[in-house]
Amino acid sequence: MGPSNRAVHYLIALLDFIVAVTGLPPEPERTRLTQRHVEGHMTAAVYIRPRQQTAVEILDLRHFSSTDLRRLLDQEVEMWSSMLAWDYRSSAEMILRYVDAKILPGYAAVERGSIVGYSFFVYEGSKGVVGDLFVSPRRSDVHEVELQMVDHFIETLQQSPGIHRVEAQLLTHQTGDLAAPFMTSGFRRYRRLFLGLQLKGTGAPEISAMRVPQDIQIRHWTEQDYQPAAGVITAAYRGHIDSEINDQYRTSAGSARFLNNIVRFPGCGVFDPDASFVAIHRPSGALTGLILCSRVKDDVGHVTQVCLVPECRKLGIGVHLLACTHNSLRNRNFNFLSLTVTEANHHAVALYKSLGFFEKRVFDAFVWDVR
Repeated sequence: MGPSNRAVHYLIALLDFIVAVTGLPPEPERTRLTQRHVEGHMTAAVYIRPRQQTAVEILDLRHFSSTDLRRLLDQEVEMWSSMLAWDYRSSAEMILRYVDAKILPGYAAVERGSIVGYSFFVYEGSKGVVGDLFVSPRRSDVHEVELQMVDHFIETLQQSPGIHRVEAQLLTHQTGDLAAPFMTSGFRRYRRLFLGLQLKGTGAPEISAMRVPQDIQIRHWTEQDYQPAAGVITAAYRGHIDSEINDQYRTSAGSARFLNNIVRFPGCGVFDPDASFVAIHRPSGALTGLILCSRVKDDVGHVTQVCLVPECRKLGIGVHLLACTHNSLRNRNFNFLSLTVTEANHHAVALYKSLGFFEKRVFDAFVWDVR
């Protein structure tokens, strides 16, 4: 929408969402798998495609420590706060711990012994997921350094043994900025929107709860909803464009990992059960829809998931769920709510904008797979 080996799990979550969120299973073999895939497949200071020469070298991230990286991460924290109203500090600290553990695969852009940019990625079975890419905005050659780093991690991921799919969502990069190397390497590109909604102040819109069918009950999320929610996500995204971007949605096991990242690990902010709701079909007791929200800053919420099973769409349930989240946050003095949506999901985009959400930025998701 994202990470012990549970921290690599956490790193995936903080991406994504920095995700449309992706996730890693928490089994102990995760760390060994990451090292096995990466060993022998990362090169130092080898420019994979000819580009305009810069003063930086691209080196294996595992050569460095948190001390080397901290100043750059401080700049990234500032960027996330100003650009997305997102408190990135806990995510940055987790990245630094994994850098010290020497198990986080990625690259560092180095000039005169100082790190001026970095990227990391993780492996989930036969899939690689790009976690982050950041170059100091104080440089005049930011874009060229970014392109060099993209070349390196694409080459590494596509040549890693057993990797048949690569996903990347670059939330902090404007759409099109880094598209060229991905498209040249055979990736598909999907434009995604980061939308925001003011909750307080002059002009803050109201979201009124719509009347829902009498056989539908709306209540707060509980831990018992975890397993049935995975089934709802899988049903909701069957044949949906978002399942092309995030293949976790295609199976119940993948949807359960997705939920694990959101609900049980602080990858995409801190899960907020008070602003998370489910829709229940009263006669059968079946869960038919849900909205999940996390706190990404003291006064900012982010919708990490909202979906309905197909037969319950267009009944006002989705708007009702959004209204419940909106009212819960506003009653607790939150100032802002955000979410992401794929641009090609025209119905959802139109609905959100009709409710007062506005477009804050457009970013790209990229997918490569061996079909």
